[in-house]
Amino acid sequence: MFVLVEMVDTVRIPPWFFQRQLNEAVAEELNKKLANKVVYNVGLCICLYDITKLEDSYIFPGDGASHTKVHFRYVVFHPFLDEILVGKIKYCSQEGVHVTMDFFDDILIPPESLQQPAKFDEAEQVWLWEYETDEGAHDLYMDQGEEIRFRVADEVFVDTSPTGPATAASDTPAQPGQSTAPPAEDNGEKKEAPYTLIGTICEPGLGLLSWWNS
Repeated sequence: MFVLVEMVDTVRIPPWFFQRQLNEAVAEELNKKLANKVVYNVGLCICLYDITKLEDSYIFPGDGASHTKVHFRYVVFHPFLDEILVGKIKYCSQEGVHVTMDFFDDILIPPESLQQPAKFDEAEQVWLWEYETDEGAHDLYMDQGEEIRFRVADEVFVDTSPTGPATAASDTPAQPGQSTAPPAEDNGEKKEAPYTLIGTICEPGLGLLSWWNS
């Protein structure tokens, strides 16, 4: 679930941190820059593990800060495929069951990966497993807050780096003082998660812990 990733970065230390130990100042700046951030194709950065090498520091003209190339190892949340994890149901929607692990929320179990047969209760906004027994079918609800065991089936990384402004629909140049920004309603598109885990519970032993404990 957690891995150590070797990284290299150039860290800028402002002058008011010069009285501190270099290792401490670098560690604080690295955690400020990376902690709780997703690095594309790497995972969710948690915290600095250690610094393996500090190269020479330089001060550039016009900038009083020091710049140091740092080799370090960082703790990253990046489960391997087919790993079994336990989380809590955050909410359900037509897209599937959304799971949280408290520090990471972008986990989705799509409808086809639920225990089958499954159906979505529109009134309760919850998925349920129509569990067949000798006495007939029992509806096992996947309620919000319940602990759920799932297997990691896939991962999706999305590059959410800032992009340039969209090409104007019209070639007419803007008049002086006229804004070229799109209307406010055009900016309301849904933000994409930079890192999403796709899970499955369509196997014996997977699903709500309460199903298998009783």
